[in-house]
Amino acid sequence: MKIAVLDDYADAFRTAPAFARLSEHEVTVFRDTEKEPEALIARLAGMEALVLTQQRSPLPAAVIERLPRLRFIMETGRHTGHIAIDACTRQGVVVSTGGAGGPDATAELTWGLILAALRHIPEEARRLREGQWQAIAGTGLKGRTLGIYAYGRIGAMVARVGAAFGMRVLCWGREGSLQRARDDGYEVAANREALFAESDVLSLHIVLNDATRGIVTAADLARMKPGALLVNTSRAPIIAPGALLAALEAGRPGRAAVDVFDDEPVLGASDPLIGLPNILCTPHLGYATRGVFDALYEVAVDRLLAFAAGAPVDVANPGAAKG
Repeated sequence: MKIAVLDDYADAFRTAPAFARLSEHEVTVFRDTEKEPEALIARLAGMEALVLTQQRSPLPAAVIERLPRLRFIMETGRHTGHIAIDACTRQGVVVSTGGAGGPDATAELTWGLILAALRHIPEEARRLREGQWQAIAGTGLKGRTLGIYAYGRIGAMVARVGAAFGMRVLCWGREGSLQRARDDGYEVAANREALFAESDVLSLHIVLNDATRGIVTAADLARMKPGALLVNTSRAPIIAPGALLAALEAGRPGRAAVDVFDDEPVLGASDPLIGLPNILCTPHLGYATRGVFDALYEVAVDRLLAFAAGAPVDVANPGAAKG
């Protein structure tokens, strides 16, 4: 098969242990994202299989329908909203999903962002390189309130670390997750408004879907303390468009740390959030560890070889597989 690996910014696919198993196939790795449809069609012309690194590249019907040789798409995550599944089925393109990896990497990065933002680590490290000494008083964690919006696997890990630091952990989300938080010994906010108003650090771990898009509103952010920190390692569109930028400019919350943006990848520092003095931004590093990439691509190779053998697994559109 002629296989294209998309959006492998770290060039992790070719160094993954599983790569050697594709020695009988022709593999091309793209280390950037191409969103312009005509350019993407030209890039993928002649390809029979695609490996998508998470949800970085959208594949609309207008692209799928102009790739006549394409027969298989491997999505390394579980979400397929960025793929025109119906068009794939019509074209006989089988879509398989992965989902290897766990919450650990994102939970770790969440705490990296919290500590770096509250202790001003990037600023102070830069000053030291410039020949200066400490200039900013940091903020400690003990006794402060850590808000967890959505107590799922990642939220639970972040909560445990907060408790270890001596923080009050305050949770909000769907009733099922709140019961799990109670069972684990954490406090549940009196209501949604209280979560935003009382949190000194508020960490968002909300899965993005139609129901949660824009769920964090400008009014929510306006309830936060001037000294509070908002952290988003989930997905940018869970916050209403423009709301975080306006909130940070208004000083409520006083700071933010984000790993996700509305339009990724962000090149040329083009997102207006990056220019603000009271935000710490990272380029979607949440799951970007060697171990996670190896696991994602191990599953991807399994799926590729299963399809090549005529027995695709974890198929998102069984109608295409039957065809």
